[in-house]
Amino acid sequence: MSDVLKLTDAEAKQEGRFARLELIEWWDQQRLSEARVVVIGAGALGNELLKNLALLGVGNVFVADLDLIENSNLSRSVLYRAADCGRKKAEVAAGRARDIYPEMKTQPFCGNVVYDLGLGIYRWADLILGGLDNREARVAINRAAARAGRIWIDGAIERLDGVARVFDPAVGPCYECTMSDIDWKMLEARRSCALLTRDEMERGKVPTTPTTASIVAGIQIQEAIKFLHGLPTLSGQGFVFDGLHHQSYTVTYSRLADCPSHEIDEPVVSLPWRTDTTTVGQLLDRVRSDLGPESVIEVNNDLLAGLTCEKCGVTEPLLASLGKVSESQGRCAACGEHRTPQIYHTIDGTESFLNRTLSDIGVPPWDVIAGRRGLKQHFYEFSGDALGVLGPLSTRPES
Repeated sequence: MSDVLKLTDAEAKQEGRFARLELIEWWDQQRLSEARVVVIGAGALGNELLKNLALLGVGNVFVADLDLIENSNLSRSVLYRAADCGRKKAEVAAGRARDIYPEMKTQPFCGNVVYDLGLGIYRWADLILGGLDNREARVAINRAAARAGRIWIDGAIERLDGVARVFDPAVGPCYECTMSDIDWKMLEARRSCALLTRDEMERGKVPTTPTTASIVAGIQIQEAIKFLHGLPTLSGQGFVFDGLHHQSYTVTYSRLADCPSHEIDEPVVSLPWRTDTTTVGQLLDRVRSDLGPESVIEVNNDLLAGLTCEKCGVTEPLLASLGKVSESQGRCAACGEHRTPQIYHTIDGTESFLNRTLSDIGVPPWDVIAGRRGLKQHFYEFSGDALGVLGPLSTRPES
């Protein structure tokens, strides 16, 4: 005789939406409704992540992806339909997640998370979920999560295999600690070709199945739920799934002593400024007021000052984030040769663009930028951008 509680039809109709979840003794639905989650990647894994977050009643979800829906996505992505082809993945996925759970607040972000997503969103989040297929984006997320002091849960799938990993880079092993020499060589090869077309970046797409995506994303969400409830997680570990033989096991990663990606930003000064109205000179003045006259600004990504054609001996001034410039733009209009990017990371006050805004030079909205004098640092968050980035997520119910 089963001990399962049986309900009458009347009792079943009176059950709340999350009644079966709340039968779990430690379950706290209010905590989930107030949770802030960032999902990066809206492909096969991202679709499963969002579906599960919606089913579980997670209340505030930021969805980031730069791609458009293609026909090949339809065999692996539960939230997309044939009529969606050509539409932005982040927008469609965010909307379909709300269809599942109308009380969920979502905000899509259609851009490159490496160059276009400021660090403020990581500081806003309770945790970050990754459903990505490239190392460059994983490294960017890993470093941003470390600086914000947030955990992130990575998922990766290929053919019938997959892995879900929980990283808390501020205190434990991080994604970069797990990278092999081959991983770094492949990443450096990608970065050495600084200006690439989308077609070149998309060569060699990874073979995947929706079944493996369901399994790996399910483990990612399971770990997210445990974290949000204060339960032990696979922090510093990975769940490895072998789909061919239906075997799984966990691996434990080691924190590398010389890994550079474990430092949290502190102290952070929250400024009510916006990157599109604050000039480089204004920020430098603030940094020097706080830290002294020899202080400099350190930006987070490769910023471009110009492109030089060595053959023609001509430099074209061009202020932008390196990730915004395509391979075709990088060629010389006169001779067709590749031009050399003039890249900088530090601003010391000698630059000609001090009267330009931070947005003009390629700093994304709601970013966190460092000011440094010697070993002393302050970090400045451009909180005036938060409302524009978060949209409906800028408010949530009081606990």
